[in-house]
Amino acid sequence: MANMSGLSKTERAGCINLLKLLSKADLLSLCDTVTNKLIVVENATEATETILSFSKNAEELLRRKKVSREVIFKYLAKEGVAMSPNSEKHQLVKRTLELWSSGKAVVGESLQAETNEARHRPSTVTVSDSTDMKHEVGFDPQVLGQQFCQWFFQLLNSQNPSLAQQPQDWGPQHFWPDVKLRLLSRTGSEQMEEFLGAELVNLRLLALTREEQLLLSPNLEPHGLKVLASPHGLVLVAVAGTIHRDAACLGIFEQVFGLIRSPLENNSWKIKFVNLKIRGQDALGGTELAAPALTYNSAELQLLCS
Repeated sequence: MANMSGLSKTERAGCINLLKLLSKADLLSLCDTVTNKLIVVENATEATETILSFSKNAEELLRRKKVSREVIFKYLAKEGVAMSPNSEKHQLVKRTLELWSSGKAVVGESLQAETNEARHRPSTVTVSDSTDMKHEVGFDPQVLGQQFCQWFFQLLNSQNPSLAQQPQDWGPQHFWPDVKLRLLSRTGSEQMEEFLGAELVNLRLLALTREEQLLLSPNLEPHGLKVLASPHGLVLVAVAGTIHRDAACLGIFEQVFGLIRSPLENNSWKIKFVNLKIRGQDALGGTELAAPALTYNSAELQLLCS
């Protein structure tokens, strides 16, 4: 087979992950287009390999009609890249190419998204095979908060069946047994729910992505993330972000986590409480959705620490 591909290793890995989001029918149709129906393929794997071999470069592949705006948007969300839901396809193509050229895209099967800042700073949180977060040398609460958010939302979003990715190791093991969840939602009317205990809390959060098929995209820029550490070892992580279903942006969220280390489990960080506020688009009154900011101030967070 003639190989005309001009894809770098990162672009190739990125294209493979992106093409997994296409339906089999669209994938085979794209293969026919790229090869002018000269190559007959038997399955999705062969179709993907053929598409990559016959694509001159990554941009040409991204601009194909079958690689829709929605597919690229979903791919970027999986990579932890927050884009405005109103972005046009050419903007999404440009951002994807930037991601691949920066070398920060996920390579292979691992889906551990990293932000630009966290990538170049000393690591304080590692995620082991069991996805426990462990403490290492050089404690910096801000970096802990940033890496915790990457880990948590990647883990929770992987449970969403519409993303067609392997669900990661979600479960009660990431929470303290007496964890408390307070969920306040304003979508038309205001509703408050409270859940106590690792089993109930993990199932309610899981339902957001698995049953309701929501995608939570955190804003890890400074105005979207605040981290406080108390002298007693409690770390508060407050983050704002947008909520999506498929390509539609449904509203914004603010989430505060209380984290405490577990000395009996290799000092891994576990979630002690979660406060989650959800506001639907109707309740926002035209507020900017692209990069929501936290409304909690430091004094309010200090109260949660006490």
